[in-house]
Amino acid sequence: MTGVKAYSGEEYDVIVVGAGHAGSEAALAAARMGNKTLLMTINLDMVAFMPCNPSVGGPAKGIVVREIDALGGEMGRNIDKTYVQMRMLNTGKGPAVRALRAQADKHAYHAEMKNTIENEPNLTLRQGIVDELIVEDGECRGVITNTGAKYHAKAVVVSSGTAARGKIIIGELMYSSGPNNSQPAMKLSENLKDLGLNLVRFKTGTPPRVDGTTINYDETEEQPGDEDVNHFSFESSDEDYLSLKNQLSCWLTYTNETTHKIIRDNLDRAPMFSGVIEGVGPRYCPSIEDKIVRFADKKRHQLFLEPEGRHTKEWYVQGLSTSMPEEIQQKILHSIKGLENAEMMRPGYAIEYDVVSPYQLKPTLETKLIKNLYTAGQTNGTSGYEEAAGQGLIAGINAGLRALDKGQFTLKRSEAYIGVMIDDLVTKGTNEPYRLLTSRAEYRLILRHDNADMRLTEKGYDLGLISDDRLAKFEAKKQAVETELERLNSVRVKPSAEVNAFVESHNEKALKDGVLAAEFLRRPLVSYNDLLKFIPASAEPLDRRVVEQVEVRIKYAGYIKKAEANVARMKKMEDKKIPDRIDYDAIDGLATEAHQKLNKIRPVTIAQATRISGVNPADIAILTVYIEQGKIAKIAN
Repeated sequence: MTGVKAYSGEEYDVIVVGAGHAGSEAALAAARMGNKTLLMTINLDMVAFMPCNPSVGGPAKGIVVREIDALGGEMGRNIDKTYVQMRMLNTGKGPAVRALRAQADKHAYHAEMKNTIENEPNLTLRQGIVDELIVEDGECRGVITNTGAKYHAKAVVVSSGTAARGKIIIGELMYSSGPNNSQPAMKLSENLKDLGLNLVRFKTGTPPRVDGTTINYDETEEQPGDEDVNHFSFESSDEDYLSLKNQLSCWLTYTNETTHKIIRDNLDRAPMFSGVIEGVGPRYCPSIEDKIVRFADKKRHQLFLEPEGRHTKEWYVQGLSTSMPEEIQQKILHSIKGLENAEMMRPGYAIEYDVVSPYQLKPTLETKLIKNLYTAGQTNGTSGYEEAAGQGLIAGINAGLRALDKGQFTLKRSEAYIGVMIDDLVTKGTNEPYRLLTSRAEYRLILRHDNADMRLTEKGYDLGLISDDRLAKFEAKKQAVETELERLNSVRVKPSAEVNAFVESHNEKALKDGVLAAEFLRRPLVSYNDLLKFIPASAEPLDRRVVEQVEVRIKYAGYIKKAEANVARMKKMEDKKIPDRIDYDAIDGLATEAHQKLNKIRPVTIAQATRISGVNPADIAILTVYIEQGKIAKIAN
């Protein structure tokens, strides 16, 4: 703090550093749990800002948004208020991979979240740059800003995102910057390293933005929103927020051979290939130059033209992430159908930033090295708004619980995609920006978008993040589902002429005897609405979300039962805790790699230990016997 006079600021229960999607959720959660909370951000105009894709949701990510909402987080409510388009993806596939995706008005999204934060009791939003953490006796007790202010707290959450020693790269141009040319946080990373945390360097990127009035839409394919109403938040009603008639379309176009030639001819100026970029980029969201090199035989790549809001001309060219020089970006754009005359309003860029290696974290997202210090979001190596918000919520909850002197909160892999993500990070680490995918979840059939409220609402209520009114509405929905399931397992569909005409029209055999309505609904081509043509409707009209739950539970009952049996088997290992004080070096018989990995990760349960790369079943057997024989207790005594 050379040249700056230090002074004492206020004391708080929880301090959150960074007000992106992780920090916003962390601060709101801590405050709503009754903690006096401070949310520090470099720039008040960057609260919950979307520097990359102006959208929320999609495969796996959309389920995370529903989970955040079920736990009492804000992302679902916020996007429901500010979307410009809503679509359900993968509707032709099973319920485990269906996902809601919303195109956001990025400026409205930021403004609405900022307004929510500003009006939240117990929460103070303040602009400032945190340079150091106050750490005493191995515990984090506050922060110090670049103006010399010292703010003390019982717990601190760091969610500095890509601002952490951020560096923007466009061709040969490089300069220190946070996302969207905001101010970077330069000193906090050095402080974290000085405190003993291991940092690595990651990279992400963004495409150019173009003036929407200069796009030739006649040369592109329209991608409208859904006609059927849908929302992320349980609290949103079909009549709320934006009219479906007011949705904005996205548009589809493609790269071509000319585009690819321009890129190949200028790879010597591409920072990705010239050695300028040091950070590791995301495998599942590569730059366009990386795509052209990696998939050299592919003739074209999809590009989606997406509006950034209702009151701006800027359009986002999804799929064209690049750090090529600005003049090359212009040539690339003009080679694409519909963009021949497009005017670039902002060039694409790559950004490098610091990441806390996540193996240094507990499943609560508290650092193992420093008590009361939590990290969340891109700081932990993830790559999306939804992943960041999910981590922020969990970090905020646990920081809030620590401040209240209560136990910590975690989610199992069988309970939520958020649990899958955090377990992946803290157990396996990540050597590239982590993206949540449905394939990462072994229990994905029970971790669906339609049942997030069923899985997590009661947990959110116990944490103090779900209101009594919302809980009552949830319980009413839950009861409606159970009542209808019971009814369909008692009412029979009789083999009438009308029924058999319907069955035969679907190339199935006519009924000879009556069958239970639930059994009839289990047929792949029969919907709930089809079923109601042949049996009496329920006494009360059912909400579409109740119908969705009933239909999924009946149609996939066998698969769900198998998945739940797998969860029950794994629960035995999840319940076997590994004591903190265990000395892995004292366990005879463990393989050398197992010794190293177990000491590095310090798993909390036997189940977590099984998921560590390099720890084999024989090591797990030895570890289990060692714990069950009580040798740890003997050593401790």
